[in-house]
Amino acid sequence: MGKIKENSTNNINRQYIHECDLTYAVCKIGGRWKLLILDKLKEGKLRFSELRKSISGITERMLTLQLRELEKEGLLKRTVHAEVPPRVDYELTDIARELIPIWNELSKWGGKHRDLIQEQVEPYK
Repeated sequence: MGKIKENSTNNINRQYIHECDLTYAVCKIGGRWKLLILDKLKEGKLRFSELRKSISGITERMLTLQLRELEKEGLLKRTVHAEVPPRVDYELTDIARELIPIWNELSKWGGKHRDLIQEQVEPYK
């Protein structure tokens, strides 16, 4: 992937969006897979293969890319063990662990919202 030009519209918009702490936070953990990966790691360390098996539908390439981004953002710690074959563990950093109560509340809200929407749709069936 190439470097984004400093004066591109996309980069300028990103700067404005990141002035708001909430949108900045959502950008760090947003996307299709990041929250799911972080949620799987809230119980403790997992190896790449364990993560891959626990998240149905994600490809190895996508998991690798998402793990790299999360590590770059300081939300994951990657530990490589000097063994043959090499073993790599992933775990949440302290700053990521602070998000666990927020994820739990967001999950409760998501369940309530899903139920509400389903109730609104069912009368029309």
